[in-house]
Amino acid sequence: MTLPPAPATVIDASGAPLCGRHAGLAQAFDWARLAQPHARGGLWRLLHHKRWHYVALATPQLFCAVAIVDLGWASTAFAYAFDRRKGKLVASFSRDGVPGLSASVAPHAAASSCSRFRFLSQTISIEAAPQQRYRLRLDSGHFGIDAEFGPPVSPVLLAVGPVAGGSVHATQKSGGLPLWGTVRCGAVGYSLDDGVASFDYSNGLLARETEWRWASAHGLDIGFNLQAGYFGAQENALWLDGQLYPLARAHFDFNPDNPLSPWHVWTDDDLLDLHFKPEGARREERQLWLAASRYIQPIGTFSGWVRASASAPKRIVAQLAGVAESHRSRW
Repeated sequence: MTLPPAPATVIDASGAPLCGRHAGLAQAFDWARLAQPHARGGLWRLLHHKRWHYVALATPQLFCAVAIVDLGWASTAFAYAFDRRKGKLVASFSRDGVPGLSASVAPHAAASSCSRFRFLSQTISIEAAPQQRYRLRLDSGHFGIDAEFGPPVSPVLLAVGPVAGGSVHATQKSGGLPLWGTVRCGAVGYSLDDGVASFDYSNGLLARETEWRWASAHGLDIGFNLQAGYFGAQENALWLDGQLYPLARAHFDFNPDNPLSPWHVWTDDDLLDLHFKPEGARREERQLWLAASRYIQPIGTFSGWVRASASAPKRIVAQLAGVAESHRSRW
């Protein structure tokens, strides 16, 4: 199934969201223009508008993740580096910012976009560079990343749709992107050259209680994104040999009490069946006055098979590096 090209904006001239899955980057996520029944007042949008920009960097030795999150009334950022050979986190960063000042998540992920986080001398930036490339910089003293990635070797997914308890959400998910650069963890340096990057740009009006399971892993020729929870199957996708294919509803079989035990993920359309073997995890549980978050993101490898259609031969997936996630937020 070929996806239609992405529209320039995710809302049409009448104020209706352009729901569905598309191939390409949108340039406007203007929820203030929504018409009924999706329209909401300005205060409601302020409290429910959530934006984040997440980047994953993978090599045979290292897996890094960086995120900038704008909750409207608050902001936060995190980053970590996981040494896959040692089986442990070798650097991490997590910081809440000053509302309206510390975090600036770009209004889109297309050309000229820039997301930033700053708290005192600690900084993160994710910028779109010329020729469909991206630059990621992190400086938190002991932990630094200087990376470039792109251009895309396969189409970027745009998914737009309603969310229960909220209004409308949209997300951009990339396939695997060529990667190069360096990571500094204290006195130890790592090369990112010949690695693979991917990104997740999400922008929507979400419910106060939001929960999901997520899995994502990418090479340059194969990759996938799966989600079960607040957004249904709308962002489920497979990247295979430069092509983008939509996937049906995803299932996550894992032990919440022992998330470092093996996971099994599959889709209803019989296009993906994978087993995930965690190597370690980043986890965080926070209880604040207005908000709460319970989050675990195991890092590991996926093995099994995928295919482009029910009649296509199965493509073997062997130890593809990526993450799974279980996340529940009150925000």
